[in-house]
Amino acid sequence: MATATFSLPLSQNKFPLYHFSSARRRFPIPDLHSPLKICCSGSRDGSKSRESLFQFKKEINHVACGILAAWAVTAASPVIAAGQRLPPLSTEPNRCEKAFVGNTIGQANGVYDKPIDLRFCDYSNDKSNLKGKSLAAALMSDAKFDGADMTEVVMSKAYAVGASFRGVDFSNAVLDRVNFGKADLKGAVFKNTVLSGSTFDEAQLEDAIFEDTIIGYIDLQKICRNTSISPDGRAELGCR
Repeated sequence: MATATFSLPLSQNKFPLYHFSSARRRFPIPDLHSPLKICCSGSRDGSKSRESLFQFKKEINHVACGILAAWAVTAASPVIAAGQRLPPLSTEPNRCEKAFVGNTIGQANGVYDKPIDLRFCDYSNDKSNLKGKSLAAALMSDAKFDGADMTEVVMSKAYAVGASFRGVDFSNAVLDRVNFGKADLKGAVFKNTVLSGSTFDEAQLEDAIFEDTIIGYIDLQKICRNTSISPDGRAELGCR
């Protein structure tokens, strides 16, 4: 048995550029990556009369292995399925209270054993129960957080489309890869807040504060296209 092994570490945006909104500094932060191994095998019977045939098979095997490796590199890139549906609304009677506990599993990558479903919940003016909580990958669409203290909260990969965060204090929070599409963020405070990878399509950002915000350079270009950001906010972000 002849075996060819192909091993390649994969990562997406291995060295992305990050932007500090006030100091305008950029530095590389490596993302986590996972190893990929591809094994291709071919067989022979050791007979001299078939040596040339084996050599031909061996070359074909190497070519096939290379093609398979190229396919795997492409297929392994994470892609969000178009039209992906959200799970049905949780029927748990205390589902809104789950935000006061949060989750602690795989915070950075939004990994969880069961999603935190906060859709349509109302946390307006909550000043103590949400601070510092981990709400990674939480479902927050159409929820209300107006006036809440969400300092130091972790919301990696949260889905907050259409949610209301008017006047929310997100200081020192980690809000990477959050979908804030059509969310109301008027007067929200993003002081020393990580916003890398987050999207703000059609979000309302009037009077939002972006002091010392940490955001990817490409993401900065995208958020600067939002015309609702006030002149002061654009200056804090470094929009051109």
